[in-house]
Amino acid sequence: MARIATRLPGERNLDEEDRNRIAEIRGELIRIGNDWRERHPFLTAHQDGIGMAVFLMSIAGILVDAALYAAGILPWYATIPITAFWLSLLHELEHDLIHSMYFRQNRVVHNVMMFGVWFFRPSTINPWIRRTLHLHHHEVSGTDSDLEERGITNGEGWGSHRLLSLLDSMLGIYSKPLRQRAIVTAYIKHEARSPEEARQLAAKTLALYFPLGTIHYALWHLFIGLHVYEFVSGDTVSGSWVAALNFIAVTLLAPNAVRTFCLHFVSSNMHYYGDVEKHNVMQQTQVWTAKWLKPFHALCFNFGETHAIHHFLVRDPFYLREAIKHDCQKVLRDNGVRFNDFGTFGRANRFSLAPAHVEP
Repeated sequence: MARIATRLPGERNLDEEDRNRIAEIRGELIRIGNDWRERHPFLTAHQDGIGMAVFLMSIAGILVDAALYAAGILPWYATIPITAFWLSLLHELEHDLIHSMYFRQNRVVHNVMMFGVWFFRPSTINPWIRRTLHLHHHEVSGTDSDLEERGITNGEGWGSHRLLSLLDSMLGIYSKPLRQRAIVTAYIKHEARSPEEARQLAAKTLALYFPLGTIHYALWHLFIGLHVYEFVSGDTVSGSWVAALNFIAVTLLAPNAVRTFCLHFVSSNMHYYGDVEKHNVMQQTQVWTAKWLKPFHALCFNFGETHAIHHFLVRDPFYLREAIKHDCQKVLRDNGVRFNDFGTFGRANRFSLAPAHVEP
């Protein structure tokens, strides 16, 4: 088993107590993961195959749901959450793929999987661009240039705009373009080493949702607008295009909207922002285990229960984190990582116990 350092370079300037706690946590998580691997050698020896199996199973689940809905067997109110569950598995695969956990040595298969998880989740950003943003997130989590988390409302005070952004990412961007521009500017300022690189990063951020996201939101907004019109006017709009739009909405657009809301609600609130010390993993996330979160966790694969583990130790795929979460959570709790700190809703995700600056 390859040795993983328990201290990373960026942590050298942290307070000694936090440095030691981070090293202790990381060392214990490595031990727990290694013990699990030793007990299940077959699973760890076939990580690529497991990733591919989950990939194919999830896509098959989405297609079967669509077929059952088309046949009148599965009603719309069951199709949407069940399909959202399959989509949540594809999100976990995308996250693992971003960290090159599957088919690292076979870039063709790796990139086919990257496209597949994007194709069935068109409400999300381009995963190849997201890789850059996500690795940046690990480096600067909770600070001004953390575009990935700030882009899904982390650090924003609760109000109509934050709720709108969680329900519909595109409307959130369009309704507060200056906020989005400030977030992108902070990211580019941190990352760009030259004016040319700044221009390239700006071009990438403009293309985040192109083309699949553009198509998804155009169809989703058309679907919503059509049904609002029918409700207000009392008229019924018919035609084959309406039937096709309704079918796509139930089998893909709405499940993605529901899944995205659950994930963004959990992720944007379990991450801290604003008064977080750079590279201090102790201050970057909390752990959410409250029972009232179960409906959200069902559609984002227990993200709030396991994501803090990933911040301390990146190496493990999502299914391993889920398998060892209880042992890992005990280590996190014993070493001072926060659990169920719902006061963060009133602090706009600030780590400090006292109210800090809140974005307008």
